[in-house]
Amino acid sequence: MNFSKKNILVLTDGSQGMKSQVLGLAKEFSSNISSIETKLLFPWSKIQPGIIPFFSWVFLNKLKLDIIPDIIISCGRKSTYLSIYFKKRYSKTITIHIQNPKINFKKFNYIIAPQHDNIEGENVLTSVGALHKFSKNIFKKNFDEDFDIPKKNLVSIVIGGSNHHYNFSIKEINQLCLKITIIKKLNPKFNILILFSRRTSDDMKFLLSKNLKNISIIQNEKHKNPYSFALKYSDLFIVTSDSTSMISECAFTGKPIYVFHLPFKRKSKRIENFHKQFEELNITKKISNKNDLIPWIYKTLNESERIASILRKRIIKENS
Repeated sequence: MNFSKKNILVLTDGSQGMKSQVLGLAKEFSSNISSIETKLLFPWSKIQPGIIPFFSWVFLNKLKLDIIPDIIISCGRKSTYLSIYFKKRYSKTITIHIQNPKINFKKFNYIIAPQHDNIEGENVLTSVGALHKFSKNIFKKNFDEDFDIPKKNLVSIVIGGSNHHYNFSIKEINQLCLKITIIKKLNPKFNILILFSRRTSDDMKFLLSKNLKNISIIQNEKHKNPYSFALKYSDLFIVTSDSTSMISECAFTGKPIYVFHLPFKRKSKRIENFHKQFEELNITKKISNKNDLIPWIYKTLNESERIASILRKRIIKENS
């Protein structure tokens, strides 16, 4: 079976984290990729999985496809329904859903879920952390001319933001700024790069810039995002605990990852399991009160490649 010629349709709600996951897996199969950002009619867009009818009128998307997909890869709550709708129309299409769909697993051919979700099933494959779009080919690109950022002794601080599980208040920002200031004093040779995520609020960006502008390079959002540059050249990372996806992406580099843990507003066993697993795999460490950054080595993660390899074998076996 020649997967490189297969037509793949990816479905998400448009969020960058989900797009990174579906594209990361899709590119391991084929370059013939099209995408749809799922849009549901209100109030269906707010209703929890399991009670949305699988009829065309629920979707605001164009549902007549120019090319029938061989494989559909979906991610997120909204896209579960669009994947199931297309499966009813195109029964031979193979459907793969990333994350726990929170509906009957048999609605999909395969489900890819991180181990910390703790779900099981005959068609469930588990990943270590989140899948993502970064690959060896991306790192072969020349980012040198894109940014006026030193490549040597580069330490990247990846900042998230508040979410359902974590508080990220002024108190935590001040604590983080103090840690970075001390780290810079202890390691004056470090070139510190501050990177923001889409959840980082304007108030947070202002405070971080105000406190750290004299000792670090602050991401300029008017210019190209240096995130890929940082992944390629950083000697180590400090990442806030709120984003499993950013930590998973940094783990692809094989470089040390220190985690700045935020206080829970609502404890999550899933998130606790994720951090426990990554610490046990020696991928991440908590920042110590000594604020000393000591490098270490671990086995890099390339979960999109590994999962795709397993899927190809299973698809061939189950369709032979």
